[in-house]
Amino acid sequence: MERLLDVMTGLSLALFALVLVSLRRAHIRVEYSVSWLVAAVLLLVLSRLRGLLDWVAGILGVPDKPMALLFIAFSVFLMVFYRFSVVISNLKDHNIALAQRVAILEFHLRSLHEEKQEP
Repeated sequence: MERLLDVMTGLSLALFALVLVSLRRAHIRVEYSVSWLVAAVLLLVLSRLRGLLDWVAGILGVPDKPMALLFIAFSVFLMVFYRFSVVISNLKDHNIALAQRVAILEFHLRSLHEEKQEP
């Protein structure tokens, strides 16, 4: 079990560093990096504080502590992925509305241009 906790600690530190580097290089926006940073910190805290992990495993009713940690990690990342799916869906809706507005503006410009050239 100790080895899994050490691996989870390493992975959470790697995720934390990767997000910070991506944020510094402007590969990821601040509002999206917060979810990943919270997930990394949560996994780091759970992998290092054995008493807290025991307590959470007891609440979840999972007798195996590493299984509880993996379940929590999966749940956290599932929530982050769901949040990003909502963001992507909103962006797609906004892109469609923007494309429709541009098409309407192009139509009006073309109409004005044709009216100007008719007389």
